[in-house]
Amino acid sequence: MTTELRVLRDAEFDTWYANLELAFGGVPESPEEVALWRELTGFDRSIGVWDGGETVGTTGAFAFRITVPGGEQVPAAGVTMVSVRPTHRRRGLLRRMMRRQLDDVRAWGEPLAVLTASEPDIYGRFGYGIATHTMSVRIDTARVRLSVPPGTDGVRLRLSKPGEARDACEAVYARRVAARPGMLARQPGWEGLPLLDPADNREGASPLQCVLAEEDGRTVGYARYAVRPDWAAAGANGTVLVRDAEALTPAAYAALWRYLTEIDLTSYVTAHNRPVDDPLLHLVSDVRRCEARVKDSLHVRLVDVGAALAARTYRGAVDVVLDVADDFCPWNAGRWRLTGDQKGASCERTEDAADLALSVRELGSAYLGGVSLAALAGAGRVRELREGALEEAAAAFGSDVAPWLPHGF
Repeated sequence: MTTELRVLRDAEFDTWYANLELAFGGVPESPEEVALWRELTGFDRSIGVWDGGETVGTTGAFAFRITVPGGEQVPAAGVTMVSVRPTHRRRGLLRRMMRRQLDDVRAWGEPLAVLTASEPDIYGRFGYGIATHTMSVRIDTARVRLSVPPGTDGVRLRLSKPGEARDACEAVYARRVAARPGMLARQPGWEGLPLLDPADNREGASPLQCVLAEEDGRTVGYARYAVRPDWAAAGANGTVLVRDAEALTPAAYAALWRYLTEIDLTSYVTAHNRPVDDPLLHLVSDVRRCEARVKDSLHVRLVDVGAALAARTYRGAVDVVLDVADDFCPWNAGRWRLTGDQKGASCERTEDAADLALSVRELGSAYLGGVSLAALAGAGRVRELREGALEEAAAAFGSDVAPWLPHGF
C-alpha cells in the first residue's frame, strides 16, 4: 500500500472532515457545526493520510492553554478529529499519525498533549493516561429538594437570549478557569461552541435557553439549558437538559440549580458533564435520586516530562527521582529529579538512584491531581524503590479540587 501522510490543505477540508464523519457512524453534522469546526481548525496543525485521491486518515491538534495545579495555564495540544477509514484499519495508519503528531507537538514547544477518547483503550499505547473524570446526573425533582446557603434569596435571576448573554457568560467562565485544573482558557472563536444549537440535534427539546445570576448588578453566574416537554397519564413529565452552569459565589450557584430544578411542567433535570466533586452533590436532599454516574474524560500525555512537571506546583514539598519509561517518545525515558512545593518546581535529568518507577502514562494520569499515584501503585503501575517516596509523591501531586474538562473538542 502506498499512502501519503501530510499536512491538511484548505481545499481538502470537506473531504477530510467527511472521512471523520464516516468513522463516527456516517451521519453528517449540521452545516452550522461543520462551519464552526472549520473556523477553529488550524490547517497547519492538522494532518491526514491519503490513498490516491481519497482521505483515509485524519487527526488535528488545537492550540490550547490548560489550567494545571497552582493555577497556571500551560500550552497543550488538543488532539482531535482522529479517524481511520474502515477499509484501511490494521495497517498502522493511526500509529503513523500519532508518531508524526507527537513529533510536531514537541517541535512546537508544547509540553502536553490532551484528548478525549471515543474508546478509552486506544490511546494508552501512545502514552496517554486518564487524568480527569466527568459526572452525569439525572435528578428526580419530585423527590429531591435543595438546601441552599445564606444569601441565595438575594440573587437575581434573569432570562436572556444565549447569544446576547455570551459576553457576560464568557467573563464568568474566564474567572473560573484558574480555579480548577483541567479547565481550558477559551481562545478566540471557542466562545461559539457552547452556543451551538442545530435544530436537527434537539430531539424534541426547546431551543437553547440561558439564565443569568446577578448580585449587586453584576453577572456572577449563568446556566444554559433546554427543556424537553413530555406528558404522562398523571400529567407533565418534562426534562430540563443542562448544558453548562458556572457561578462565582455559592449563593449564585445554588440559585441557578434551584431555578433549574423548579421549572414548571418538568420532573427531571439532566446534566452530562459535571465535575466529580460538584457542590451540587451537597445541595441535594437525596443524592441517590440524582443517579450520579462517572466516566473517563480528559486523557493527558506528557510530551516533555521535564517542562510539564516543572510547569505545575505541588500540594506539599516533594523531592523525588522518577525513573520514567516511554517507548513511544524515548526522549522522555530515564531518570528525572522532581523538586517542588506550593511555590514552584524544577524537574531535571539526574544520575541519582530512582525513588519511583513508572511509565509516562501514569504521569499523565496523575499530572492534574485527580488520580493518585498511590492508587496506581495499588494496581501495580507505579513501583516504589525508596521507602516513603510513594506517600510523599502521592500527597504532593494531589489537587484540592477535582480536575475537570468543561467541554469537549
